[in-house]
Amino acid sequence: MARSLDILGERWTLLVVRELLLGPKRFKELLAVLPAMGTNRMSARLKVLVENGIAQSNPNPNATYELTPFGEQLRTPLLALGIWGLSLPVDERIDPGSARAELIALSLTGIGSSDTYKDLRAVCEFCVGDEVFHIQLNNGEAKTHSGQASQADVTVQCDLGTFMALALQQISPQEALQQGRAYIKSGQASMFERLFQTLQYRPENLSLPSLDVPSFQPRG
Repeated sequence: MARSLDILGERWTLLVVRELLLGPKRFKELLAVLPAMGTNRMSARLKVLVENGIAQSNPNPNATYELTPFGEQLRTPLLALGIWGLSLPVDERIDPGSARAELIALSLTGIGSSDTYKDLRAVCEFCVGDEVFHIQLNNGEAKTHSGQASQADVTVQCDLGTFMALALQQISPQEALQQGRAYIKSGQASMFERLFQTLQYRPENLSLPSLDVPSFQPRG
């Protein structure tokens, strides 16, 4: 553990790894979601990850960073750490507006045994405010990826408050659709419903900031 903390113990390092769990990212994309890091600290943290074989830089036109297979092994312990943190008291210094649906989705994919969705193969895309991401279930593996899916079985649009309520089982997919809080842009609603029957979390002592989000308006 001491050796692991030598490499990963600095707070920002784990947050960079968290972002890379969502898929390859350009330097500017990482800085956009972690603006408090600053350019110099971001460069230093990425250098540590690359030098230790946790991440790699792809010299393509987009110049992205991504996790190596060695770095991908951090998925399970890092998601478990994030889920554990959900039950901690809310830090008033944290801006509720900084909450991101794709990070909630990332936590969801770290919940439960793969046996619960071993026979489910699906790609569900979500448009939540300005965020677009997709959840992929395949052969007992669940992953959240930033951006559009190349081929989604269903695409759902909703606001952040609704997505969080769905994740915490405060509202069902059927209720969200019936109340106009969610909208099926393409695909079958049954796949949307199945997803949240499979990936769900209801901690006993969850304390999350309230989200003041605008009323949902489907996009044309």
